[in-house]
Amino acid sequence: MSYIKPKFRHPNLPTNALGFTVADYDGAISTLCAGCGHDSISAAIQNACFLSAIPPHRIAKLSGIGCSSKMPTYFLGKSHGFNSVHGRMPSVATGASLANRELTYIGVSGDGDTASIGMGQFVHLIRRNVNMAYIVANNGCYGLTKGQDSATADLGSVSKYGSTNPFDGIDLASLALLQGAGFVGRSFSGDKEQLEPLIRAAMAHKGFAFIDVVSPCVTFNNHLGSTKSYTETREHLDSMPLDFVPMREEISTHYDAGTTQGVTLHDGSVIHLHKASSDYQTDDRNAAMISVQNAKDEGRILTGLLYLDPNSQNLDQNLKLATKPLNEMGKDELCPGSRVLNSINEGLR
Repeated sequence: MSYIKPKFRHPNLPTNALGFTVADYDGAISTLCAGCGHDSISAAIQNACFLSAIPPHRIAKLSGIGCSSKMPTYFLGKSHGFNSVHGRMPSVATGASLANRELTYIGVSGDGDTASIGMGQFVHLIRRNVNMAYIVANNGCYGLTKGQDSATADLGSVSKYGSTNPFDGIDLASLALLQGAGFVGRSFSGDKEQLEPLIRAAMAHKGFAFIDVVSPCVTFNNHLGSTKSYTETREHLDSMPLDFVPMREEISTHYDAGTTQGVTLHDGSVIHLHKASSDYQTDDRNAAMISVQNAKDEGRILTGLLYLDPNSQNLDQNLKLATKPLNEMGKDELCPGSRVLNSINEGLR
């Protein structure tokens, strides 16, 4: 088996607004299990960046430890990247975004990396409203260590070895809503039509954008009795399809009146949401939390754009940071001298 991708690409591959082909957003060959939902998420991220015409070298991808955190190797090979220790990706993402706010930050994590060892850092990442898209590949188990239940495993879910989970699972979308995230979505790795525009909208959002993606583990969590298998997930999806249309393209819709809500993001782009019901509002946090809980009580998984705050203030704005990246500043800008330092100290007295 070859682990080297061929360099040849068809000369007539379509290009985006910047002249890049989708191959320019490619990465290494995946070493995950064949059929892993994580590979579908990688493909969705790659295509979302291509369609949004973001220069590959203006993207920073960050991750922690786990099957999910291997994913950035498999997309955006020409982008900046940092693979941190287990559960500590939020600290790295925060520092990187403070140093250079001009990059597009994509954090990739897993249910173990986020809901267990990284829970404390995840909550503070939301609280600070760091400007990034945070994607959790959620399979309900620890795939690298033989399939133990993770903190997001549902109550009553049966493991591959026959044991039944006695604990309530942590719902990361509900947690993100409760902690004040300005953008919360959920999707399924096998639903490309919904996942790609959701990722594009998350990257366009100015502030912390969270997407919980149910991503079945084909090796340890894809059997009868698992609540995060392909079969179980497809049978219990309560989907809200959506479309993302940048303002630089002509915007037109052919939906019946009352079925779609257009939401304008900070950069002027628009996300079109097919509402689950006629009275669903994407800007109502309480209604979103109730909708997620009601779907859970009914044994269904509510997906799509669950909540969006179009007026959120991200960390850069709250701290009034300089717009110029630190690596582009000169010595005089970075070290303005003792007079300025003394002035700052006096202001703290």
